[in-house]
Amino acid sequence: MKVWLFIAALNGFLAVAAGAFATHALQARIDARSLQVFETGARYQMYHALALAVAAFAMRDAAVRPAQISAALFLAGIVLFSGSLYLLALTGVRGLGAVTPFGGAAFLLGWMSFGWAALRLPR
Repeated sequence: MKVWLFIAALNGFLAVAAGAFATHALQARIDARSLQVFETGARYQMYHALALAVAAFAMRDAAVRPAQISAALFLAGIVLFSGSLYLLALTGVRGLGAVTPFGGAAFLLGWMSFGWAALRLPR
């Protein structure tokens, strides 16, 4: 649980840093659409940093395994979804957009696994 909480905190930190970077450093350097793409990556990274933390707290009793799977999928989603959006916004390489749906699928599977974990928690 401690490792996943640390990973959640690290991603929360990185999401805030990415948002600040977008606002203060990128605004004058990239077009409005690319800035919006970058900010979407930061927003979803923050949502899922929080989801990672909640999944970490669910890692007990019969919910351990599905909560761990959920956390791993949330992390994979952050890397694939947010990471591809950051790179797309910064480089303009449109092919990176092909990676983004895999991150979205990881997020969806993570939420499904989190639901499974929730049902396995003791009363």
